[in-house]
Amino acid sequence: MRKDKNLLQAGLLLLRVGIGVSIFFHGLPKITGGPETWTAIGGTMSNLGINFAPTFWGFMAAFAETIGGILFALGLFFRPAALLLIGTMTVALVMHFSQGDDFMKYGHALDLLIVFAAALLTGPGKYSFDAKYIPRIA
Repeated sequence: MRKDKNLLQAGLLLLRVGIGVSIFFHGLPKITGGPETWTAIGGTMSNLGINFAPTFWGFMAAFAETIGGILFALGLFFRPAALLLIGTMTVALVMHFSQGDDFMKYGHALDLLIVFAAALLTGPGKYSFDAKYIPRIA
């Protein structure tokens, strides 16, 4: 039984690091793209009826993917990072739906939304910074 628990924890670690690093690299060109890129990304908020401050919203999406990806991978402030990423993937899904995209276009955002929601429920696992340094929130 103990071996099964260790495998579960190793699986959570692998999932957390793999997805966290992937989303970090997905967001890196967005955060380094600067205000022009942020404005273009933030313009998708109009799909939610939010038509102000597109540069801010674009920066927040890029921030969520880069910094949120690092925090997710480390298991540090894990649940707040997962919430940021859930929000970002929700907006991405709404954008794809509003454009009439098919599953091949929106599937990635949907997959990540499900992963981040499941991770929010399970927590980061025992091999995480939260578990080591902030155990009451892990």
